[in-house]
Amino acid sequence: MRTDAPRRHQWFVLAGFILLCLAVGSIGGFATQGSIDTWYATLNKPRWNPPNWVFAPVWTLLYVMMGVAAWLVWRTRDRIGPAMLLFSAQLGFNLLWSLVFFGLRSPGWALVEVVFLVGSVALTMLAFFGRQTAAGWLFVPYLAWVSFAAILNFAIWRLNS
Repeated sequence: MRTDAPRRHQWFVLAGFILLCLAVGSIGGFATQGSIDTWYATLNKPRWNPPNWVFAPVWTLLYVMMGVAAWLVWRTRDRIGPAMLLFSAQLGFNLLWSLVFFGLRSPGWALVEVVFLVGSVALTMLAFFGRQTAAGWLFVPYLAWVSFAAILNFAIWRLNS
């Protein structure tokens, strides 16, 4: 038996967490793609709205960071259940926002949903800080971006109501 098997196993788990996060992003991206050049292009947006090309690289980086953070917490193996439950919930809310905003084309309902997303990201970040400090810090840019997205969602809803 090889002694490096547990170490290799950890790298598979890391890859699994990253792939899970990227898969959630891909599903959300699929829902988003059909609306970007059609419905979303017709909406009034604030002047500070980033160009469309910014979103994909930012989200990709954030999904990778989420996966690494979850892996770091998983590696502690110390009462990680609540933290991983919060992690799963925020991933679900993340996907749901894309489906509501772009899939259903409903900025109003997405504004309601994004409150849950921001809250779940903040709670996950705090839980991760309690288990593994670096994992908590990896969630700080994500919380900042999602908070910005919530403000942008509000502005779009207000400009188009």
